[in-house]
Amino acid sequence: MTGGERRWAVPPPEQPVVPVADGTLFPVRRIWCVGRNYPEHAREMGSDPTREPPFFFGKPADTVVGDGSSLPFPTCTADLHHEVELAVAIGRAGADLSSEAAGDAILGYAVAIDLTRRDLQAQAKKTGRPWEMGKAFDRSCPIGTIRPITEIGHPKGGAITLHVDGELRQLGDMADMIWSPAECVAELSRFVELAPGDLVLTGTPAGVGPVRRGQTMRAECGGVGSLTVSLKV
Repeated sequence: MTGGERRWAVPPPEQPVVPVADGTLFPVRRIWCVGRNYPEHAREMGSDPTREPPFFFGKPADTVVGDGSSLPFPTCTADLHHEVELAVAIGRAGADLSSEAAGDAILGYAVAIDLTRRDLQAQAKKTGRPWEMGKAFDRSCPIGTIRPITEIGHPKGGAITLHVDGELRQLGDMADMIWSPAECVAELSRFVELAPGDLVLTGTPAGVGPVRRGQTMRAECGGVGSLTVSLKV
């Protein structure tokens, strides 16, 4: 740097953002996802849905795409799956938080879809390799408008659904989470220091399955909102 001015070797990337219902924008810093947080989904994935500590995986911030997006079908997969999730938007920094403090750190909630290249994830599991190529690919995190807790409070339950071309594929209740959103945030804060701009996806109910070119997904979380995205032919 010269004279206090930054000189970029390459143009800096655009800041990923998610709209907030109050008209502001939420700058996305990091995305963390909770695995197997609904009992029936844990069973359909071949796991025991006991209350073991939640585990986490990540997606890059620039995997975010907005409501109404039309997405190209991802490369290198023949088995793209939908996973509807309640997303938590972090508004305060914190580490090693209690569940109460974690709840206070939450700015609001949104509806998200964790798109998954299931064939690549399955191969990674089989060989003991990382999941990134199955989970952290381009445009793999559609997310809707964030609703602040000042407007909706902390959801204690409500239907969480996903339809493909009008057909119901996933149906659960957010009250069935093994770990509540605040508990997930508290546990995550033991491993990494959270900061404003972080998103935490809290798991998906049973019914995950394939989505094809040309199909439209509509995800909803009761009291939070909805999200619609489609895949190009």
